[in-house]
Amino acid sequence: MSATESAAPGGLVVVTVTYSPGEHLEHFITTLATATAEKPQVILADNGSTDGAPELAAEANAHVRLLRTGGNIGYGGAINMAVAQIDPSVEFVVIANPDIRWGTDSIDELLAAAQRWPRAGALGPMVREPDGSVYPSARRVPGLADGAGHAILGAVWKGNPWTRRYRRENEEISERTVGWLSGSCLLVRRAAFDSISGFDSRYFMYMEDVDFGDRIGKAGWHNVFVPSAEVTHAKGHAAGKHPELMLPAHHASAYRFQADRHPHWWQLPLRLALRAGLAVRSRIAVRSALRAQGRER
Repeated sequence: MSATESAAPGGLVVVTVTYSPGEHLEHFITTLATATAEKPQVILADNGSTDGAPELAAEANAHVRLLRTGGNIGYGGAINMAVAQIDPSVEFVVIANPDIRWGTDSIDELLAAAQRWPRAGALGPMVREPDGSVYPSARRVPGLADGAGHAILGAVWKGNPWTRRYRRENEEISERTVGWLSGSCLLVRRAAFDSISGFDSRYFMYMEDVDFGDRIGKAGWHNVFVPSAEVTHAKGHAAGKHPELMLPAHHASAYRFQADRHPHWWQLPLRLALRAGLAVRSRIAVRSALRAQGRER
């Protein structure tokens, strides 16, 4: 196989980022067989796994390729590196977390929707939690007030108005355009991906999908929610292991997103207030997560 992956024009490649994914990766690959009539290549952009799971998957499956990124370069950076390996003639790339389990025909449903929405740059399925409940994966792009209110108060006051507006949980489930889609599972049109230079690699983890969806929209493409396609997301298999690292990263990304969109000198007081509020929220969240871990041991 050449440095740039070959595939038939109009084809499909699946990309995921691995970081010691454990048994989740096996489920990801086995359920993929029921998700599409295509026989897509799978690229594992590995950020330094130590559990051997990516190596085993690549050895056991001829359609799976292991791409070592050279270290833990973050989610967006790893996706960009993997997509750069794909022949530009490939029209669609599926970007998904390795703890996704694919529903039957889920990718084919997304591909069918892409034909109905020729300006769709990204399409996302209905994402279910392991218990079967629906995760709010199709949301509005948060403004400063909603973003700050949700980031600072969402975990301690779940019913606050900013979180309700941001999560859009009570809206009718229907195929429609939205502000952004969960990066846990996306079908991306390669032309749209290239038009915005992919993910912003400054986001190490978290908010990279919000930023991606926002920039897709600003570039004239649509983000389309396709509930006829369903996947299940285990959520947080890596992040949950090290809350002292992941939670501050989450809050730092939330600040970066808003700071990038409110850069003017006269908005400095807003940025300072947001930074301070997120820093306090981050410390509280880390202490709470570590206490919970201690109780489970």
